Amino acid sequence: MMGDEKEDPMDDDQFNMAIRKFLKEVGVTSQREIENVVRDGHVQGRTLKLRMTLTADNAPLNHVIERTIDLG
Repeated sequence: MMGDEKEDPMDDDQFNMAIRKFLKEVGVTSQREIENVVRDGHVQGRTLKLRMTLTADNAPLNHVIERTIDLG
């Protein structure tokens, strides 16, 4: 049966850690940039309309998240 099994070239734990590291970097740097634009008074109006687009150069990935944040 060994010939019928497909080898998984990717270590799941390593893959999950790499994704988490990437998402942590995205989250931390994105929050910093959002805080800076709000703090510096560059937002017109009382809401901040955000859009995050996740793409990959070598895969069919195009994931968009949109949110509006009330600035009070």
